[in-house]
Amino acid sequence: MKITSIEAKTMLSHTKRPGPFFGQKYNMNLYRGCMHRCAYCDSRSECYQIEDFDGEVLVKANAIELLRKELAGKRVKGVIGFGSMNDPFMPIEAKLNLAGRALAVIAEFGFPVHIITKSDLVLKDLETIKRIARVYATISFTVTTADDDLASKVEPLAPRPSARFAAMRALADNGIQTGVTMMPILPFIEDNETNIEAIVARAAASGASYILPSMGMSLRDRQRAYYYAELDRHFPGLRERYERTYGERYHCDVPRAKALYAHFEALCESYGVAAQLPLYRPQAAKQLSFLT
Repeated sequence: MKITSIEAKTMLSHTKRPGPFFGQKYNMNLYRGCMHRCAYCDSRSECYQIEDFDGEVLVKANAIELLRKELAGKRVKGVIGFGSMNDPFMPIEAKLNLAGRALAVIAEFGFPVHIITKSDLVLKDLETIKRIARVYATISFTVTTADDDLASKVEPLAPRPSARFAAMRALADNGIQTGVTMMPILPFIEDNETNIEAIVARAAASGASYILPSMGMSLRDRQRAYYYAELDRHFPGLRERYERTYGERYHCDVPRAKALYAHFEALCESYGVAAQLPLYRPQAAKQLSFLT
């Protein structure tokens, strides 16, 4: 894979209000493109204007300098999200340590973070994450299946789910809030009770405090073309079923979504795992007293 350095103009994008699902006020992408080659990744879509998502990773060489400058100018502290467009802990991170250096700057400025990843490489920054967790830190591991063999087909270059669950356990044992983004759940491949039960059980055993579900996937333009090619490769005949069921639709819920959500919620209650993220709550400023 080709690695190219670029100069970024800004690092942090922001919203007026933190999102109710992930609780992020700021988003940051240190890289463009991804090395994991997950079959279903929406970031291949034309609207994101990443020309060679699977063949080239663009590295924002001035990311740390920009991040430091932007954080110094922020008057409102909110959750900084990692992982919206790619995995910040893809293999190149082991060499460049860009996410690790960004986390160190964030710890210095006292901002909270939410990291979404498929990689146990996040453990390299455990000590920095522990510092951030004094304010707020949560690590969400994307898990669409607990089956390592199935994952090797739909997420070929990402660490296997077993490695993610082991990393989750290590984080939980160190007092870090961690959980699962159970999304997407691929129609006709992962949308069954057995798969959902396995994910919830493994997550609970690994110290997850929450699981965020999405029973379905997105499909549009280049993303659809890539995904269908992977279906032809690993699941012959299944592409036709997708075409009959979804046509050109973008939002593709699994056929039994309502029943699976109900089953999932019952499982979470049984295992004592929340079905939503415990969000960051800013500490109220202490009022100074003039009385002695």
